[in-house]
Amino acid sequence: MGLKHRISRGLALIAFAVFSGVFHPAPMRAQTADEVEKNIASLPPAQRAYERFRFWINSLPREQHQPDKVEGMYRDYLKSRGFSQSEIDAQIKLIDQEGARSEIERWNTILTAERPRFNTKPNTFLVEIAKTRKPGTALDVGMGQGRNSLWLAQQGWDVTGFDPADKAVALARENARKLGVNLKTEIKTMEDFDFGERRWDLILLSYVGARGLTDKVQKALKPGGVLVVEGFHRDATKEGPIGAAVVFDTGELPPLFPELRVVRYEEPVADADFGQIKVRLVRYCAERPE
Repeated sequence: MGLKHRISRGLALIAFAVFSGVFHPAPMRAQTADEVEKNIASLPPAQRAYERFRFWINSLPREQHQPDKVEGMYRDYLKSRGFSQSEIDAQIKLIDQEGARSEIERWNTILTAERPRFNTKPNTFLVEIAKTRKPGTALDVGMGQGRNSLWLAQQGWDVTGFDPADKAVALARENARKLGVNLKTEIKTMEDFDFGERRWDLILLSYVGARGLTDKVQKALKPGGVLVVEGFHRDATKEGPIGAAVVFDTGELPPLFPELRVVRYEEPVADADFGQIKVRLVRYCAERPE
């Protein structure tokens, strides 16, 4: 495999990690490219290159995110910003080598902050759904620091959670120990984790990506098992950019899982867990038929 192919694949995977929502995005004030350059000017070269790339990939509309074209598109962007060919090559190499770890460390910092800027209590929609069901096996996709996993475990569920953010997962394990509950955890991405077949009574996608998980989720749910999803409605992007994977159009979620029966679907204006501002959300619960 040639160097160029390895780099292209590396960039695509990093772009997917940022864009797919296994890390929890939130509305934020839109920045210009010039503002970003000013804010990252004092960072080390590798981190500066990564933050520049992250700004660019998050500014792309969902329909323009094409993994096989990421490198070429980003080269064009850097060229438009006045970078030379050698500078472009150097930046792309840095992103390929350091980018995945940079994204993980970003979310390790956010998710383990002493003063978190996200809701550390269990997701309201999850609580409403789980309280109506008999505890069984539960999977928390992109578990972060475990706010939902820990609550489920306290209610008697046999919980497994996974997330690439290793320090956040470590915090979840420590809090499970303090609470005296059992929590199975794995430090993995969506691509690496084995969802299994007919394994779960509940799968939670709370502010993480749902697109691309259709087959995995439908196969992984036991008959009678439920999928619980909460994310942002397209309207929420009026408050600022949000990672496209957790932004859904009106009525988009139910057709993504055609084998499941809709139990509840709504698009309320409510406080978002990430961003903690009142915006339009999407909430979806569906069951695998017996």
